[in-house]
Amino acid sequence: MFNLDKFISDNVLSRSKSMFVSDIAANKDRLSQEIKGKSVCVIGGAGSIGSSFIKAVLRFEPKSVVVIDLNENGLAELVRDIRSTDGLYCPAEFRCYTLNFADPIFERIFREEKGFDIVANFSAHKHVRSEKDKYSVQALIENNDIKAKKLMDLLTVYPPKHFFCVSTDKAANPVNIMGASKRIMEDLVMAYNQYFKVTTARFANVAFSNGSLPDGWIHRLQKKQPLAAPSDVKRYFVSPEESGQICMLACILGNSGEVFFPKLGEEQMLTFSSICDDFVKAEGFKKKECANDEEARKYAAEMSYESDTYPVVYFKSDTTGEKAYEEFFVPGERIDMDRFSSLGVVCESTRRPMEDINSFFSELEAIFSSPDFTKSDVVAAIKRFIPNFEHEEKGKNLDQKM
Repeated sequence: MFNLDKFISDNVLSRSKSMFVSDIAANKDRLSQEIKGKSVCVIGGAGSIGSSFIKAVLRFEPKSVVVIDLNENGLAELVRDIRSTDGLYCPAEFRCYTLNFADPIFERIFREEKGFDIVANFSAHKHVRSEKDKYSVQALIENNDIKAKKLMDLLTVYPPKHFFCVSTDKAANPVNIMGASKRIMEDLVMAYNQYFKVTTARFANVAFSNGSLPDGWIHRLQKKQPLAAPSDVKRYFVSPEESGQICMLACILGNSGEVFFPKLGEEQMLTFSSICDDFVKAEGFKKKECANDEEARKYAAEMSYESDTYPVVYFKSDTTGEKAYEEFFVPGERIDMDRFSSLGVVCESTRRPMEDINSFFSELEAIFSSPDFTKSDVVAAIKRFIPNFEHEEKGKNLDQKM
């Protein structure tokens, strides 16, 4: 039987336990003090990272957990998963709501609860493929930035003791609009330091997270469809469990304004094609490398269920926004690599005054209100706000690939 957790440990991470075990153990008392008996609100809690954060926090016995997510099926599975996991604490008050965090219903919940001790926001368009045309770009920025600002304004009414918002390594020197939107989000939330404690984290790909390319291989295999992967894109990876632990450590232990990232060396980067090789082998097949999509689809359609070979297609990346490498910080940011065993911290980076934030958001909303705005209008506005935004339009997006 294929064991996904074991495959990730053996073939993607090359470690048998979480890299954050020692940091959690060393700070167990502080984590317990800040979480036990406290109220927690997790926005986007049905996703891979949000659900992993919830599981990490539950081990320290919060008083209550409220989960907000638009994914009704994901919320149902989250509850089943938590209540089916041996030894995992679940408070009597564990409530899930299928709604958008920008809805008036969420504001009503927040005000009637008089806020929460801990608020973590994982709601985001997270894929580079979110960038296609002007409509997808508007939806991406609306969710990652404009609605996030409305949330921050709401939180000032009843400030949380700990606020966390997940970022991405793609926010460091962004080359795609998703990464730029996360950099904007970082500048946005950090401007609210004057009202309550804010922390965030940039980290690597979460191995086999919902909707990721490797997660797609599992679905392709179930449907007897070929597997595809870029051969030239190298990425860092963490496990789903580690992703939640990073966020918990940053949220609870971070000082206001800090950005956390995992200590991963360049030698730990992998290509998706190399992981796919191991995945095919782990599933009991030999790979049949095809020259193109059409050949791979035909081979998959004609192969028998007894076949010991499986079709794959490897390709060079040629889509808009794909970054060939990953980085967690940029020149000018003060880094602390000594405070934690497996986490680095960006202690100081360039921060924007609230006036700059408000002005930029007014510009974005003015662009989106125009009936004939273009994707290039948005890119130009972002470049004015983030001068090092190196966006290259290639006229091709990931939805055009298998």
